[in-house]
Amino acid sequence: MNRSTDRILTTHVGSLPRHDDLREMLQAVAAGEPVDEAVLAARSTEAVADVVRKQAAAGIDIVSDGEQSKTGYLPYIQQRLTGFEGGHRISVRGDWAAFPEAGKKFGQTAGGRPCCNGPIDWKDRAAVQGDLDNYVTALAGAGRTDAFMTAASPGVIATLVDNEHYASDEEYIARIADVMKEEYDAIYKAGFILQLDCPDLGMSRHWQYLDTPTSEFLKVVETNIAALNHATRDIPADRMRLHLCWGNYVGPHQFDIPMRDLIAPVLKARPQALSFEGANPRHAHEWALFKEINLPEDKIILPGRRLRNRPVGPRSLG
Repeated sequence: MNRSTDRILTTHVGSLPRHDDLREMLQAVAAGEPVDEAVLAARSTEAVADVVRKQAAAGIDIVSDGEQSKTGYLPYIQQRLTGFEGGHRISVRGDWAAFPEAGKKFGQTAGGRPCCNGPIDWKDRAAVQGDLDNYVTALAGAGRTDAFMTAASPGVIATLVDNEHYASDEEYIARIADVMKEEYDAIYKAGFILQLDCPDLGMSRHWQYLDTPTSEFLKVVETNIAALNHATRDIPADRMRLHLCWGNYVGPHQFDIPMRDLIAPVLKARPQALSFEGANPRHAHEWALFKEINLPEDKIILPGRRLRNRPVGPRSLG
């Protein structure tokens, strides 16, 4: 992972806006509607090349493929893995529940999510390779080499997608970790920095565990980090970054768990770099925490602001 003592290197969290025609095709995929696969593949290839070129032109040091071919940072697993064909659960976000009129106005009161209703395994490994091939070509065309690619962490899948198949939560997240390891390893072997998206470490506190004592929630965090560490055991720490997220959505966020409560277990995660949002007023002060704690010498922090992006489809989570 490149570092600099001359200036602050620039990067972002991975997802970038799609063109209207591509977004419409991805919405159809997310809704289970038929699309012309050849057209979608060609358009995804073009979109990745375009978004990488624009990042390079803007001066972004560490670019991404913009998640151009994915229906969302988490929902894309439904197209690649078996076991997530179950009915959708509707969840009211804890912070918006206190402001129902505003929540209704901004459309943030609830969101649909699938559930795990069968054995988890790969059904479309080619999609991973297709993303990698598109990215390699796009980077060559833009003359860039320092790049990252995102992937859903075991914890965010286990936390935000209900388990209705496996005998225990432990068995569920263990299976997710074993299957997703293939995607993580493939991203690393292709020469990219792997970014693990981990809203489960922040956002799920006020989505799923609002009434749970912090001490009990932190046990969930520890479990999820252990699964992440197991799944990435063959990837060097300096080829990974972890994105800690409290939710990329308009909302009051009055129940967000403070970084202070999360930092100890989060620093046990294997990825060298820790990315976290800092623009939300609930977290704009979090930088001060690092004046009080001793950041391990083998860790890097990537503080920044988080911009709200348009969701790709009805199953997007943020």
